[in-house]
Amino acid sequence: MHPNPAFRQTPAHRVLAFAAARGFGTLIVNGPGGGTTGPLVAHVPFLIGAGGAMADLHLARSNPIARSLAAPLPALIAVTGPDGYISPDWYGMEGQVPTWNYVAAHLRGTLSLRPEAELLDHLDDLSARFESQLLPKAPWLTGKLSADDLRRFLRMIVPCRLTIDDVQGTWKLGQNKPDHARSAAASALDRSGIGQETTALANLMRHAGDPE
Repeated sequence: MHPNPAFRQTPAHRVLAFAAARGFGTLIVNGPGGGTTGPLVAHVPFLIGAGGAMADLHLARSNPIARSLAAPLPALIAVTGPDGYISPDWYGMEGQVPTWNYVAAHLRGTLSLRPEAELLDHLDDLSARFESQLLPKAPWLTGKLSADDLRRFLRMIVPCRLTIDDVQGTWKLGQNKPDHARSAAASALDRSGIGQETTALANLMRHAGDPE
């Protein structure tokens, strides 16, 4: 997380809402031997539940993180949002330097295996969450798989849960600049035509000074 307190004012409930809406992040744990072999990393879809107290996910059974979960482990899910390069020319101010604006959330806690009896419900909930964004397409359901295909698929993955102890967010959107400079940079970012992600970033920059 960025150390500048100007970028760390977003309340935990908004950070959690952002993470829940993204629904995809980077799961990180220490490797065997207290991390002497380096961190273990997986990229996972997840569901926030229990009012933000947990994130449910699944891993391939062969994933090194899954194989290391004989006992619960400290873990982090890092979730990133829109990001983009900000040219100092865009502020309309002297003495500025290039920077990178972005949004990110860190969910820290304890990762553990869940009973395999919970796996099918987890998968149904996860697919329902993302299929709902595709309406009016008829939602995909696990019931569309044959019994044999479903059993084979379930054997390949394990359910996990991150019990969330700490929520941190960085909204680095130019809050340390005057409002007119941040707005000018957001408009220039929009005009840059770099892509849809920077359009979302520009909108966040414009509203960075709004009351929570």
